[in-house]
Amino acid sequence: MDNDGLITVSSAHPVAETIERLVAAATSAGMRVFARIDHAAAAAEVGMELRPTELVIIGSPRGGTPLMQDRQAAGIDLPLKALAWEDQDGRVWLTTNDVGWLARRHGLGESSGAAVAAVAAGLARVAAEAAGG
Repeated sequence: MDNDGLITVSSAHPVAETIERLVAAATSAGMRVFARIDHAAAAAEVGMELRPTELVIIGSPRGGTPLMQDRQAAGIDLPLKALAWEDQDGRVWLTTNDVGWLARRHGLGESSGAAVAAVAAGLARVAAEAAGG
């Protein structure tokens, strides 16, 4: 699945395990975990139901700073986010922003092209590791 700047892949693991695997892969790759948000737990706190849904905010100043040096407003989309969620059929998915789409959104130029490619490759790698079997 790939639409509107989002990349979604199937995960072979429950939501919480997908997120744990993502955190481990990101940390191992030298990324920083800035936040972890359990949307389902927050919904339960206000008496609402939500299937398992967790968000992790990850990144690296080494990767993101060149994007913001090119166009500082790119910082609205940084650090990167990954959302693990369970659909109505019990399947688990991992959704991330398409870094190429973010580059187009912010009009990033050649000066940050290598950084965009590196960030995209790093995000794809940790997402595949988190979702894989």
